[in-house]
Amino acid sequence: MTTPSLRRGAARLSLRTRLVIICLLLVVAALLASNALLITLLQRQLVDQLDERLRTAAAAAAQLPDLGKGPDATVPQVRDAVERQLTGDVYMVRLNADGGVTQILRPAAGDAPELPRVDTAAVAARGGDPFQTSGGGSDWRVIARPERPLPRQGRDGDGGASATGSIVVAGSLEGVSGTIRSLGLRMLVIDSLVLVLLGVIGWFAVRAGLRPLRRVETTAAAIAGGDLSRRVPDLASTRTELGRLAAALNGMLDRIEAGDAARAATNDRMRAFIADASHELRTPLFGIKGFTELYRMGGMPERTDVDTAMNRIERESARLVHIVEDLLLLARLDEDPAARTQPSLKLTPMDLRTLAADALHDLRALAPDRAVTLTGPGGGPPRAAPVRGDEARLRQVMSNLIGNAIAHTPAGSSVRIGVGTHSTLAILELSDEGPGMTAEQAARIFDRFYRADTARGRTRTGGAGLGLSIAHSLVAAHHGRIEVDTSPGQGATFRILLPVHTDPLGD
Repeated sequence: MTTPSLRRGAARLSLRTRLVIICLLLVVAALLASNALLITLLQRQLVDQLDERLRTAAAAAAQLPDLGKGPDATVPQVRDAVERQLTGDVYMVRLNADGGVTQILRPAAGDAPELPRVDTAAVAARGGDPFQTSGGGSDWRVIARPERPLPRQGRDGDGGASATGSIVVAGSLEGVSGTIRSLGLRMLVIDSLVLVLLGVIGWFAVRAGLRPLRRVETTAAAIAGGDLSRRVPDLASTRTELGRLAAALNGMLDRIEAGDAARAATNDRMRAFIADASHELRTPLFGIKGFTELYRMGGMPERTDVDTAMNRIERESARLVHIVEDLLLLARLDEDPAARTQPSLKLTPMDLRTLAADALHDLRALAPDRAVTLTGPGGGPPRAAPVRGDEARLRQVMSNLIGNAIAHTPAGSSVRIGVGTHSTLAILELSDEGPGMTAEQAARIFDRFYRADTARGRTRTGGAGLGLSIAHSLVAAHHGRIEVDTSPGQGATFRILLPVHTDPLGD
């Protein structure tokens, strides 16, 4: 198979199969390397042991007297002296100075090895080091060393030394080869059993190790089917790869679910907004349309009837313009928060006490029967509240709060205006003694087109439900917030909180 074919074939295998195959290949490589090293070391050790025995046998034979008379003579004394050092097939001969065999001290079990020329000079050159030769169908290790010279009586009666030859001892490597073959066969059997056992254990171990991934796969399939509430279980510590993967997936799913919920909520609000805006715009439009149709049909014969109709059309048109302007303002405030101050708000240093004093005068002018007091936040004397804001827009917020207080509280009830600071916040609040609101109503009071007084129809005496929503958006555009503190029968306190402007007013 070509390389691309192999890659395609590997890609069709499961991750578990590929992991087991890779592990087994690594184990095979490790076993082959370790077995080769072990066999090499063992073979070298066995050869060294054979060399040592041959060296000992050669040394012992070199010290023995020449008891034989010819090449075929047997020397029992030699065999008794050296066989204790010998094992296996050993061949031992005595050579003369020219390298000829003078005596076979121990014959080979089979064919004798083929010895190279081993004369006195060759023996001296080798220095007693072992060398290797062949013969008889196997390899042999050979050691040659000089024979001990024997004293002899000279012709003139003086003492001297007889000419000496050498002792050659050769040991067959067949035993070493047999040991290596037997060990190799046993290693092969053992390694095969080990690989089979490791393969089975590895298969189940990898299967158990990949079980968390199968749970991730099941969870992902459920999420792909539309169940965004599913989460990957805590499979491992976050210090592990699997734990970090599960945490990352759950974080991604949280963001996806939150985004999906936000989109759904936005769509719901948009549908409700369109429905409410359509209703609010339809009421004055139907009024205008009704009067024009009545005029066209001749239902207004008198001048006074026409004047009355035109007055109603003017009021409905003004209401329609007011609603549209409020909607456009909310649309601008709903843009990117980073652009809210550019250029819809003109921020300058100011003090909320100015708005509080003007609100006091407005309330006394609009509702002279009410008792209006100016205090600090929650009571006490009023205090400075420096902020950086758009005075016209903040006056619009206070106008909405004042109109809300007059419209929804009993005539003659008192109103308190509080101004000051707390920590890093400037506070401007309006507190009334009206009927108050429930917790559910208070939670929705700043929603667009929401009115807590459901008994009041959406007529010209009832607003469109955009005033508090506009107030909320304008305060948010100043990087502040507006909140309400209320309960049934305890009135309501609307509180504007803005960041304190610490620089001097003239900067």
